[in-house]
Amino acid sequence: MAKKREILRGAEIFCRALKDEGVKHLFGYPGGAVLHIYDELYKQDAVQHILVRHEQGATHAADGYARATGKPGVVLVTSGPGATNAVTGIATAYMDSIPLVVFTGQVPTHMIGNDAFQEVDAIGITRPCVKHNFLVKDVKDLAKTIKKAFYVATSGRPGPVVVDIPKDVTADSCEYDYPKEVEMRSYRPVVKGHPGQIKKAAKLILSAKKPMIYSGGGVILGEASQELIDFSRLLGYPVTNTLMGLGAFPATDKQFIGMLGMHGTYEANMGMHHCDVLIAIGARFDDRVTGDLEKFCPYAKIVHIDVDPSSIAKNVPVDIPIVGDVKHVLTDLIDLIKNDKEKPDAKALKSWWQQMHDWAAIDCLKFDRTTDVIKPQYVVEKLWELTKGDAYVTSDVGQHQMWAAQFYKFDKPRRWINSGGLGTMGFGLPAAMGVKLAFPEETVACITGEASLVMCIQELSTCLQYNTPVKIISLNNRYMGMVRQWQEFFYSSRYSHSYMEALPDFVKMAESYGHVGMRIEKTSDVEGALKEALAMTDRTVLMDFVTDQTENVYPMIAAGKGHHEMHLQPDRELA
Repeated sequence: MAKKREILRGAEIFCRALKDEGVKHLFGYPGGAVLHIYDELYKQDAVQHILVRHEQGATHAADGYARATGKPGVVLVTSGPGATNAVTGIATAYMDSIPLVVFTGQVPTHMIGNDAFQEVDAIGITRPCVKHNFLVKDVKDLAKTIKKAFYVATSGRPGPVVVDIPKDVTADSCEYDYPKEVEMRSYRPVVKGHPGQIKKAAKLILSAKKPMIYSGGGVILGEASQELIDFSRLLGYPVTNTLMGLGAFPATDKQFIGMLGMHGTYEANMGMHHCDVLIAIGARFDDRVTGDLEKFCPYAKIVHIDVDPSSIAKNVPVDIPIVGDVKHVLTDLIDLIKNDKEKPDAKALKSWWQQMHDWAAIDCLKFDRTTDVIKPQYVVEKLWELTKGDAYVTSDVGQHQMWAAQFYKFDKPRRWINSGGLGTMGFGLPAAMGVKLAFPEETVACITGEASLVMCIQELSTCLQYNTPVKIISLNNRYMGMVRQWQEFFYSSRYSHSYMEALPDFVKMAESYGHVGMRIEKTSDVEGALKEALAMTDRTVLMDFVTDQTENVYPMIAAGKGHHEMHLQPDRELA
């Protein structure tokens, strides 16, 4: 006789399902449509609920948690404005393929479509920026739908999934049966790459005279960093990472030639332009990487490995596409190359590396170290030295993000947490909070700018409530820095609305939230202030570094230009 299952209300099913799924942290904000769920959360202790101060903060915190751990971030918000406030964070995760499961409250099923109080079409609004979404209309479908949501969010190419739950579904009851696994006929991600394509790729890779390994965030998401290292060591080829791929290959390794793209290194971009075989691994050829597509890798045959078939040849035609999980494909490639009698052309590779060293000698990231006006690059460099490159670093978007990518040398995956595809200001602080909740003993630093910081500054309150002592490093140039840089370059220095007037006193603001505030104005004080802040392991510290307002991010590839047409610093431009 089958064992009789428990009869639970929808709200109880929700909490039990999260427990059975292994969820430890839930980021959210209550409201009328989800009060049944919040009442059940009060009665249990398996899942810790983190009360953020804005729903956007909930999605960013869950996003940071997911990027750092590899586990799905989980969010709960109410209907109407709760759901719409979460959309920016959902889109941020979608652009960077981050696994989130976002639960939105909804008005009762019989009121859907009647313009009820706090009703929005959460399914329609989020459809363009989710991997999938569900509207649960019957409590009997709730447990199964939650299981499907986690499965879809974490398998194949990861991404955010929204589950919209009407209030009456959380009040209704049924038997609780949480499936151990689910199968969806219309969704079967490819894991193993096609053997024939992998053999073709191995032959082309071994024939290269001027090879480049171009790896992206898919290597990190696919837990394939060690395979990338093994693959690169086996071949001895130069390696460049995208912004999202930093840390997939150790930045201090002699084979690493820096980040590529709009603000990539001279050697990485010139290598891309002149290579004859490009091996693209878990990267999507976005516009900030490719520059002008007509000028992109004009001499190269391209191998493209990606778990998402829709990413292959979407932007750039490729010669050998391989659809599959990067970890499996790289493992197969390594085995083939090890057993192949043909080996890389040592003479050609030596000449290629000499060219790399010549390009690197230009020292495209050099900056002025003689001035007592704080250079933002110097702050990031000192942070890297003092943390020995072992911190988790989040950022917002703009100049500070690029300086963090250029000057903090990430040797490990999942240490660099930033909004790449959407470029979301306000991401850094709540993301750092999410990382610190996942790894309370680790150093977590948020490199930000004063314009980005104020967008989600209210999460300082959450940091205090849940004891997440992060270090906030604000590179304060009193401008929206990247906007100002573009206005200088392309709009004849007409700084239209990019100057940040009426900024708060960040020291007092930090103190008002119960944290430590510092203001640093001289280069000679930078190292000491960072040491002092890092030593306060139990306090959130907001460091307001007053930096050079005129500093720009170099190198830079302007719109419509190719990799070989970079702007270097004015005193380093090539003839």
